[in-house]
Amino acid sequence: MKRIKLITVLLAGLLFGACSSSSDDNDNNSNTNAAYTETSQSEAPAWQIDWSNNQERPSWTEPDASLYENWTILKVQIEETLLPYASAGDLMALFVNGEIRALAAPASIVGSEQTASGKFLMKAYGNETGSETLHMTLQYYSQTLQHIFTLTDDISLNSDVTTGFDEAFIPEFTYGSAKYPVTTTIDVAAILARAGLTFAKGNIVAAFVGDECRGVGDWSLNGDLIVFLRERGEAVTLKYYDAATGKLYTFPNAVSR
Repeated sequence: MKRIKLITVLLAGLLFGACSSSSDDNDNNSNTNAAYTETSQSEAPAWQIDWSNNQERPSWTEPDASLYENWTILKVQIEETLLPYASAGDLMALFVNGEIRALAAPASIVGSEQTASGKFLMKAYGNETGSETLHMTLQYYSQTLQHIFTLTDDISLNSDVTTGFDEAFIPEFTYGSAKYPVTTTIDVAAILARAGLTFAKGNIVAAFVGDECRGVGDWSLNGDLIVFLRERGEAVTLKYYDAATGKLYTFPNAVSR
């Protein structure tokens, strides 16, 4: 049977450290500057994004294989940020022009029935010839988070290719968050320059909207911090923890790119 590749890599994998509003204000001394505040903190903050949502479990149904002439196999790996929340109750679905073409639960269970591998093995169907440009939608439902993540792309088909076997396919589902549909970036180096600081290895940085953590990174982020927003125009505060000095620097009105 001729197989048609129904999806290309929608987005390359991106590894995030997690970020959440934990108590990071247990300071004894503080200095204030118009551009930032500086406080003492003995322990590194445990920041992580709260990805939990309140969406209902989708009622997706398997496509009818008898309606299609072609098929391909996809193996999808959940990105590292969401992997701790993977469970046997998760779902993955692929849609082509709004029509469901594949549906899967985690492909394997590792360790126990409660611990899922975060890998989905999917058989996707189609009648395309391989020359069309199609609107693809890949959706991931996390049962633990009650969150449906959605990625979309317009792609051209390639024939006789499987996805996720020779090279891991790790879509960046965090970029398709229903809770935080908008992303922006902050030039960390430019913000830290307000206090005469440079980003040193072993330190961490996080972005907040109010008390809610919206992005986190370490020295490996290479300049720009990804920030997740509910809507454009939200006021972002950047926090930077210097492990060597035990200082926490807070920069209000962090300017996004």
